[in-house]
Amino acid sequence: MVPKQTRRGALSIVGATGVTLVAGCLGGADDEESAGNGNGNGNGADDDHTDDTADDEDDYDEMDDTGSVRVAHLSPDAPNVDVWVDGEPALEDVPFRAVSEYLELPVGTAEVMITAAGDEDTVVFDDELEIGDGDYTVAALGELAEENEPFAPAVLEDDLSDPGDQARIRAVHASPDAPAVDITAGDGEVVLFEDVAFGEAGAAYVDPGDYTLEIRPATDDNDGDVVATFDVSPEAGNVYSAFAVGYLEPDAAPADEAFDLEVVLDAEGETAAAGSVRVAHLSPDAPNVDVWVDGDAVLEDVPYRAVSDYLELPVGTAEVMITAAGDEDTVVFDEELEIGDGDYTIAALGELAEENEPFEPAVLEDDLSDPGDQARIRAVHAAPDAPAVDITAADGEVVLFEDVAFGEAGPAYVDPGDYTLEIRPATDDNDGDVVATFDVSPGAGNVYSAFAVGYLEPDAAPADKPFDLEIVPDAESEMDDDSSDY
Repeated sequence: MVPKQTRRGALSIVGATGVTLVAGCLGGADDEESAGNGNGNGNGADDDHTDDTADDEDDYDEMDDTGSVRVAHLSPDAPNVDVWVDGEPALEDVPFRAVSEYLELPVGTAEVMITAAGDEDTVVFDDELEIGDGDYTVAALGELAEENEPFAPAVLEDDLSDPGDQARIRAVHASPDAPAVDITAGDGEVVLFEDVAFGEAGAAYVDPGDYTLEIRPATDDNDGDVVATFDVSPEAGNVYSAFAVGYLEPDAAPADEAFDLEVVLDAEGETAAAGSVRVAHLSPDAPNVDVWVDGDAVLEDVPYRAVSDYLELPVGTAEVMITAAGDEDTVVFDEELEIGDGDYTIAALGELAEENEPFEPAVLEDDLSDPGDQARIRAVHAAPDAPAVDITAADGEVVLFEDVAFGEAGPAYVDPGDYTLEIRPATDDNDGDVVATFDVSPGAGNVYSAFAVGYLEPDAAPADKPFDLEIVPDAESEMDDDSSDY
């Protein structure tokens, strides 16, 4: 058993080798005289080293280093509290179960006082902390009523280092009436924490995924009856603290706070490189579709001509499957695609009937960069029965796109304004007969995709979808939100 710390015991936050109260050992000394750094002197230093200590404090001032400290209110019968550092309020009206953000404090000695919220005269803790250059949690544990455990703030040294491809979870036992516990998963098959007593803590590494944590009274075989379960979904690279709080028997306790698990994200792993991907349904004879990525449905019931918002997908290989909406067995596409760290459109092109062009999704790389004072329009030829086309304006005086064949795309820069786009069969002189016109009003700084869709001759096609131009704003200028009319 770890001895309990008295409320007035000194707290020490120093380097990893000198922490008085650390993860896995939150207790302190039985009395004030032994609550220092373990050398038997209540003030934490031998008389012979007083000058050295002063020199060290001067060094702290010169280095101007800081430590990161947060506060966790885990005392179930204590009121909301205010936290003071060196006479100044640092946190106000902190409720039970709250875990604050980290505060940056200078390395050295800080006077920390905890009072009832709004009542500076009701002091529940007032002592000096030695602030090191690490990361720490000051946890208010126990009860003011002291029916089960005495009130005693304790200091946890927080390990925020990257756990790599796994997640790290630290369990902290802060439930005053609960015995020592085992924490398992998988119906007891996986033992994460063993024999964790009140005031103790420990860390476990787990693979990312979904788990049901099982809280059991500690036994030699870790097979005690489950008293509570909690669902968690740790993610790779993340660090968590799981504080067991409240009472197993709140009706018989000083406060009606039921047992629970307060899971806090301590540190988030670096975000893996990701690409932005959207889907454009441009196949005129295909039904509404569902889109699956790596076995998960990411878009459902997508109709013809719809262009989705961008989805964030990890860089690398992704299995993309397209099925008829609501019919996972009717697969129209199932292949692996390489996802880069840019922006992409997966365009479903062609026809299921394959009368003009075979059905085949294509991956288009999207340029969302700022075109400056102009607008950028990308034309995408997705009309299965249309020949290669030229796209002009001003009765052919301005040639925007030349000889764009089915499945091809290309960009053009234009000044903001009103245009009539003219679609013509491609010729050497860009003077083919106009088969369709479309009015557009691109805005400065905006980026568009113009998808030519449908059939020039829908009566003779597999689907009655007439030729049209589907214009989608890809990126809008931050300077002029009203300039996106097209």
